Amino acid sequence: MATDAADFSSYRFSTRDHPERIRVPLWREHFARCIVHADIEPLSDVPFQADASLHAVQGLRTLALKGTSMRFARLRANLADGDDSIGVIFCSSARSRLSQRGEDVELRGTDAIAILHSEPVSVTYVEGLQFGLAVPRVALAQRVTDVEDLAMRPIWHQTEAFRLFTAYLKSVFKTGALSAPGLRETVVHHIHDLVALALDECPALGESSASAVVAARQNAALDYIALHFEEPGLSVQTVARGQGISPRYLQRLMASSGSSFTERLNELRLQRAFQLLTGSDAGRQRISDIALEVGFSDVSHFNRLFRARFGDSPRGVRFGRKGSSGAARL
Repeated sequence: MATDAADFSSYRFSTRDHPERIRVPLWREHFARCIVHADIEPLSDVPFQADASLHAVQGLRTLALKGTSMRFARLRANLADGDDSIGVIFCSSARSRLSQRGEDVELRGTDAIAILHSEPVSVTYVEGLQFGLAVPRVALAQRVTDVEDLAMRPIWHQTEAFRLFTAYLKSVFKTGALSAPGLRETVVHHIHDLVALALDECPALGESSASAVVAARQNAALDYIALHFEEPGLSVQTVARGQGISPRYLQRLMASSGSSFTERLNELRLQRAFQLLTGSDAGRQRISDIALEVGFSDVSHFNRLFRARFGDSPRGVRFGRKGSSGAARL
């Protein structure tokens, strides 16, 4: 599958769909040699298993893999496909060993590394989930100097650029932004920028105005809020401190997302309260307890915001859900 594929496409392969005796031949011939253009050697005595998900858009390929131990080898014969993209392999919680240009590197934890698809390379996948992406060489050559020197350069997860990059990728896949024609080009452009920043060991980004960094910071901030919105003391200062930016810069990021910090926070809390009020266990909690659970410390304030958002009181919404089965507890 070429890196410059014109249309969005997805490909999934699982050995679970096939008898054990034909799993390795199918994996080698159909997936490895025809799709990813590599040779694969199983490294475990246990029954072979592999689950892979590959996505491609113009300017980007991604591959998620989970299975038994195996070695991918892109040999001289495989280079005939002309793929000169730069690959970035994320270790996740797994362990991987990579060899290229006479160097051997073992990755652990959540670090990553860059490889050249235009040269022979060996990747030994040991365990856990492994994720990789490939971007065109020309895209990185426009953003960094000496692209060839990027090969086998570990990318440590502690760096700010890498943290922003991974947060942005998670948001992209969570929202399905790559499958939206109107967003795809911008998202791929941002990913190219963020790959270059992560690989090039750039200095601290500060409160950069670069569009890719702004998008990544914005997604990271929104994810942080979505994870912590039920905490009563969550504030602009708390979120900004967690993101390593100033409160004023966070407020600008929130404004560019289409809502203020307070609007975003209240919406998440109100939506969660609505779920609790209308779920199967709706009658088991007092409304005041629900308000506290979702992060509101003032029940009267919660009631006013809830009515303004949903056009009815929390009790009215619960009563409508329960019908005549009983009065809500207050």
